[in-house]
Amino acid sequence: MTTILILEGNSTAMVQQGKADALPFVKSFMALDPSVRVRVDAPYARPLEAADLEGVDGVVFTGSGVEWSTAEPEAEPLRAAMRQVFEAGLPSWGSCNGMQLAAVVLGGDVGASPKGVELGIAQDITLTEAAGAHPMMAGKASGFGSPCVHRDEVQRLPEGAVLMAGNAHSPVQAFVYEQDGVDFWGVQYHPECDALDLASWLRPKGAHGEMVADLETMDAAAAARLGTTAEEMSGPVRMKELANWLDHVKARAGNA
Repeated sequence: MTTILILEGNSTAMVQQGKADALPFVKSFMALDPSVRVRVDAPYARPLEAADLEGVDGVVFTGSGVEWSTAEPEAEPLRAAMRQVFEAGLPSWGSCNGMQLAAVVLGGDVGASPKGVELGIAQDITLTEAAGAHPMMAGKASGFGSPCVHRDEVQRLPEGAVLMAGNAHSPVQAFVYEQDGVDFWGVQYHPECDALDLASWLRPKGAHGEMVADLETMDAAAAARLGTTAEEMSGPVRMKELANWLDHVKARAGNA
């Protein structure tokens, strides 16, 4: 049995208010393979311990709605957890804040995008030449869209990281880092989130009523207004990178 540990990126107060970014991952893994065992821990609530990684095959670092960036002192509980995961040599995944966290931990730079917030559907995510030879993007067509909500972005990749994708808003939309015992795949967008997940994130913000309505409808016309298609937002297409990572975790654990 494959065991995935999901490390919640939101603060304890946010989780207590029902804002848990681990939930879309739980739903996604259950859709991809119901036999996968999923655990959730929250480094902002309790420091990760070595025992928490026993029997774990892969680790996910979720997105986050906190106000601080992954480079600021407040994010140290998450950085400490990621350093432990990297030292353990476990395959890891990061979405949005999770990818930015890896960039900082591995020596890159993160900051607020000069183009502002990228919100709704990240448009025209273009694969690099390196992505064509990497299992992360196997079966993924270049120029795709994916759910996204982010202010910060990776502004300098860590030395040794390999860029997988970018778009006009954020040149780093996906990267991998596979050296010195670290096995990390990350994306700036949210393949784990379906249209309803994204709508639930945006609804409390109050200023995106038309977008929320389209996300909740997600028929051909609504998808076109959002700059995507219903097929592109369907689970098998949207979650392809995450499915590829799960296959990678299983292969490393001998569970393929």
